[in-house]
Amino acid sequence: MRTLTVCLLLLALTWIVFGQTLGHGFINYDDRVYVLQNQQVENGLSLGGIVWAFSHAHAGNWHPLTTISHMLDVQMFGLTPAGHHFINVLLHSVAALLLFLLLRQVTGAFWRSALVAAIFAIHPLRAESVAWVAERKDVLSALFFMLTLGAHARYARQPGLGRYLTTTALLACGLLSKPMLVTVPFALLLLDYWPLGRSPRKTEDGSRKFATANPSFGGSEGERWLRLAVEKIPFLVICIPTAVATFVIQERSPEAIAQLPLAWRLENAAVSCVTYLWQMIWPMNLAVFYPHPEDQLPLWQVTLAVSLLLAITLLVFALRRTRPYLLVGWLWYLVMLLPVLGIVQVGLQAHADRYTYLPQIGIYFAMIWLMADLAGQSTRRRRLTGVLAAAVIVFLSAFSWRQVGYWKDSETLWRHALAVTLDNDVAQANLGLVLAEDGRVNEGIEHLQNALAIRSGPVLPHHTLSLALIHCDLGYALARKGALDEAITHLRQAVALRPNYPDAHYNLASALAQQSQNREALQEYQRTLALRPDDAEARTSFGNTLAQEGLITAAMAQYEAALQLAPDAVLTLNNLAWILSVSPEASIRNGAKAIALAGRAVRLSGGKNAVFLRTLAAAYAESGRFLEAVETAQQALELAGADPNPAATRVLGQDIELYRAHAPLRDANFGH
Repeated sequence: MRTLTVCLLLLALTWIVFGQTLGHGFINYDDRVYVLQNQQVENGLSLGGIVWAFSHAHAGNWHPLTTISHMLDVQMFGLTPAGHHFINVLLHSVAALLLFLLLRQVTGAFWRSALVAAIFAIHPLRAESVAWVAERKDVLSALFFMLTLGAHARYARQPGLGRYLTTTALLACGLLSKPMLVTVPFALLLLDYWPLGRSPRKTEDGSRKFATANPSFGGSEGERWLRLAVEKIPFLVICIPTAVATFVIQERSPEAIAQLPLAWRLENAAVSCVTYLWQMIWPMNLAVFYPHPEDQLPLWQVTLAVSLLLAITLLVFALRRTRPYLLVGWLWYLVMLLPVLGIVQVGLQAHADRYTYLPQIGIYFAMIWLMADLAGQSTRRRRLTGVLAAAVIVFLSAFSWRQVGYWKDSETLWRHALAVTLDNDVAQANLGLVLAEDGRVNEGIEHLQNALAIRSGPVLPHHTLSLALIHCDLGYALARKGALDEAITHLRQAVALRPNYPDAHYNLASALAQQSQNREALQEYQRTLALRPDDAEARTSFGNTLAQEGLITAAMAQYEAALQLAPDAVLTLNNLAWILSVSPEASIRNGAKAIALAGRAVRLSGGKNAVFLRTLAAAYAESGRFLEAVETAQQALELAGADPNPAATRVLGQDIELYRAHAPLRDANFGH
């Protein structure tokens, strides 16, 4: 009953803090590439989608189980963000429960285990991992991580092939969710030392003893450690290829950046380790993106960080006999953090809240076990410790609630990032893009220009991606404003900086098409599709421009290919149906197919789009169903008149006269 009560309290606490995300939307930072603009994910769960997840990189990473989980979300909830957020919170809740149950099982310390799980569940640093749909990889990998530790603990108590294979399979699932779990074999060795006690440790009197678990095999201490290490080799066998594949994929990704100088990366790594510790104690001014300091870190700051890390390491090593949990917790933190410290640079962030998700568990249990030991058997000190622990939970919950609130929408998130960081070009650019897409184009352009100003100066190799992104977004915003010449200038700069950046080519093609520079636009669409062949929207736009150039057969081929990728793309359905209905070439027209395509477009749009209804009417007329053509065109006329739109009203009136005369529509503008 006591265990059940704690589990229910953990669930309640987690949902009180993170339940608000069910009212949040998607974020314009990675949520698009993971869910909203990935056609394989948008199609929901299917056998083909599962094969794609295992055979393709997703957003520059290979984590097929995470990709499949996004597909399953779409299958269950569509693109309604509440469902996606619900699954994130659910997975995080289960991970917290499993952490409590695991620690209670392997240590026998009930309340300490509960407190570790509670802090893990509601610390403000968890906000990024849980409130951000794109960070599904964190919460899903955490679930398999906890299950892996639990399976290993069972194996340690009673070794057997089945239990060993279970541990291996769960670790593989974790790696397929997020490659950061490559350090798990080392974490398991740490748990073997404490609390599993699978190798003896010296006590202060020089004797040797085992901890809570029975040793798995005999022999000297050196022999035991050798056997424990050999036992982890199969785990390394599956971890190393995952790490190599991740590195190769990220290096070949269009989003890959040139590596910063090694000295800068090492300095930032040391400072980041200390920064995470400070944020754990005082979680203020957290942001979705922290700009990399590059070579601007003061020498005193780097020296102090390195000195502190060395001092803590020496201290916990000196106390390993009496307080082994300090050594295990500290090494857990450092080892699990190693893959994301930026020594191998992936992005231009200095550090990220999400990187603390699993590593800080080591610090939590080290501190809480230390507090419990210091309290000892004194009733007064134990009560004081309990009050302090309760106050910490309340404090962290309040800060977490506020931090999660910043994730409610993109504008709030980026405005908060600008408020708590300096010279944040990523926040400026993303806020500018949000505002431009929301129709506040001038305000958006101002923020994008601020981002460009921050990145002004010599163009270093590791800046080309961020500069290309800014020029691309600024070009997009200027095109929305109608300043096409200026937009094209920025988009050409984006392409020059990053020739393998498909968005820049696509936006440039769109701007050129708006200026009727169709020949060059077609070339840019081709470059876009060479880089991203599964882009249904680009294929549709390419088809539109081909149709405007009179290349009807080629346009139809692009529409067909786009519909293979996105069967519910209403514009593609409509445009292909239009050609099949009104083409002057009899060999191209197909009334029955046009009715099916246009009817689907009308249904998907709710029957409220006059353009789609006009296409359906033309399709009926091509099939000789003139009465239905008249009725459908009249529906379109009513919708057009409600705008009002005099030009559309006039055209639809002419269409109706044709249909009443039993004449189909011909020689119309294909790109209407």
